[in-house]
Amino acid sequence: MQEAFAAPLAALTSMRVGGPADRLVTAESIDDIVDAARQVDEADEPLLVVSGGSNLVVADEGFRGTVLRIASRGVRVESVDRCSGATIRVAAGETWDDLVVRAVTEGWSGIEALSGIPGCVGSTPVQNVGAYGQEVADTIAQVRVWDRDREAVRTLAASECGFAYRDSLFKHRAGRLIVLDVVFQLPVADLSAPVRYADLAAALEVAEGERVPLADAREAVLAQRRRRGMVLDPADHDTWSCGSFFTNPILSKAEYQTLVDRVATRLGGPAPVPPRWEAPTGVKTSAAWLIERAGFGKGFGMPGPAALSTKHTLAVTNRGTASAQEILALARTVRDGVADAFGVRLVNEPVLVGLTL
Repeated sequence: MQEAFAAPLAALTSMRVGGPADRLVTAESIDDIVDAARQVDEADEPLLVVSGGSNLVVADEGFRGTVLRIASRGVRVESVDRCSGATIRVAAGETWDDLVVRAVTEGWSGIEALSGIPGCVGSTPVQNVGAYGQEVADTIAQVRVWDRDREAVRTLAASECGFAYRDSLFKHRAGRLIVLDVVFQLPVADLSAPVRYADLAAALEVAEGERVPLADAREAVLAQRRRRGMVLDPADHDTWSCGSFFTNPILSKAEYQTLVDRVATRLGGPAPVPPRWEAPTGVKTSAAWLIERAGFGKGFGMPGPAALSTKHTLAVTNRGTASAQEILALARTVRDGVADAFGVRLVNEPVLVGLTL
């Protein structure tokens, strides 16, 4: 376990903004994580848990308390069977895309469409990370956590995790449940899960629902993400972001029809119909579609210091010198503009530390 004081936090996040933490503890094992959390709780100090920092925007003032950086490592193959699949236990601090690479190499299916997503394994169940028709909830069997209230290690089955669209029990109990490791149940197969995303299927030249070799699926996903500036590259300011800043809105059927009517009124003529996908609680539509048609195109805000990505309107980016407040100001402009135009209030996906959108 390593310790530092007045430690800068910007470099620990993909947005690259934020002031210092009073204290930064880097935990490289489960024992380190538990010990550090106990020390903070005994001292009755604020605690912020950070792993890859790809979904975090920290205030310019920093964090008055202890930041616990999860840096544990380890991938343990607990069993592999052609019928029941591969059971893999992964430490929270493992890099997510490294796990995807290994899965593709080993012939473990089910997470190949999540290639190129930044961050660490322990963060994925918190947001129920998803892309291109897959979510980690599809393959998670268990999540082991340190419960700060109970002062105990707990193992939660997937059914206990409250997984929903970009949501989970861990998100609603932020800070109380610290992810220690995650167990994945992955089918053993040479082919991907059914391709569910239209653009991905088109790039692979297959029909939606078909399967393709795992390596082909990964490369196609990476190509899609690169075109959208969603693969981290220090030289490309379009990737100095948290990825998608807003989640896709989920509306009731009545709210969706109201949106259709407002689009027709605003755009006139044979107005385009907002995208829709059936969701368990209603209808999901596209945040990017709403942003663009509210007047915020790619590169809005350029030259910065904060601007929408020149490749993808869902990404709020730091063009090199942005402050957290400048990032939030741009996000508010976009959110409020969409609300004014279409009556839909976008919700931020990143965790805001010391900030309010």
